[in-house]
Amino acid sequence: MKKLLFIVNVDWFFISHRLPIALSALKQGFEVHIACALTDKREMLEKYGIIVHPLELSRSGVGLFSELKTLNSLYSIISSVQPDLTHCVTIKPVLYGNIIARFLKTSVRISSISGLGYVFIANGFKAKLFRFFISSLYKLALKNSQAVIFQNSSDRDVLKDLGALKEEQEVFIRGSGVDLNQYSVTREPADDMVVMLIARLLIDKGVNEFAQAAKIISSQRSDIRMVLVGDADLENPKSISPVQIRKWADTGILEHWGYSHDVVRTIAQSNIMVLPSYREGLPKSLVEAAACGRAVITTDVPGCRDAIEPNETGLLVPSKSTEELAEAIIKLADNEPLRHELASNGRKLAESEFDINNVVAKHIEIYTRK
Repeated sequence: MKKLLFIVNVDWFFISHRLPIALSALKQGFEVHIACALTDKREMLEKYGIIVHPLELSRSGVGLFSELKTLNSLYSIISSVQPDLTHCVTIKPVLYGNIIARFLKTSVRISSISGLGYVFIANGFKAKLFRFFISSLYKLALKNSQAVIFQNSSDRDVLKDLGALKEEQEVFIRGSGVDLNQYSVTREPADDMVVMLIARLLIDKGVNEFAQAAKIISSQRSDIRMVLVGDADLENPKSISPVQIRKWADTGILEHWGYSHDVVRTIAQSNIMVLPSYREGLPKSLVEAAACGRAVITTDVPGCRDAIEPNETGLLVPSKSTEELAEAIIKLADNEPLRHELASNGRKLAESEFDINNVVAKHIEIYTRK
């Protein structure tokens, strides 16, 4: 029985984005392991038959001591499991997991690049220096990997320009997929227009721009409700503070509904879905919006523009452009035929590109290559 080891940042992300792939691998006869930081999902994963290895990993910190602990933890796990193949997902697992698996001579190494992170967005001398260091790690990590899975061509081009990638390693899979049977199309609410952003409430997700657009709109219209769904991520240095979120809600420019445990039902309460992010891999919230038949407004940046068909399933606005975001929201709020056309096309896009069954099948084909 072949051993497949997933190396991921945290358990809840794995469940949200990779669990169907792991379950299919189990059915294919793989012994499936996962190394990740744990919250409260270990029991759930073990009930599925996945062997869980707690990983000491800070998702955002770069302190030398904590990073050495992570490397040591990964070395112990990979040495113990002795996997036939590793599948590394998210930035630190891709970098650290691949380097250690390569050192320990793991025969097959697969990586999923679900975004390159803030280091490829930030400017300034310190950011450039850090980017040079991370670029060197990518070259070391991805060398001789059997497959590097991309969600958008921009991330591919960055790594290719760095010399970290060969053409034969490239695989494109457009997002992590959704179960279309679970994501049903519902009618829009008939009352006030609800414009919704679902995300971890981070600066890089464009939450500040959403709030600023909400302020512009609230000064002009009383029939458009701007809604944030999600919570602050206090482990992330880019998190919006809970105090700021409360301040926005208290002033009445937007509503904060908190974390959603039922995304389908939550999206059904929206008319328009918005994600003004600075950069993504391929954001699942936009895939979910398409599957639920909702028009989308997002930014013209890597990942976001790849999640829609511009002017067919959604509208693109420049990154960090608050006024143009507000104008696009008002445009869709006032144009019901256009909104419905984009929504209908979005569902068709989800059926052709985002079906979880197709995503899973592509991964299993990679795992079982001779």
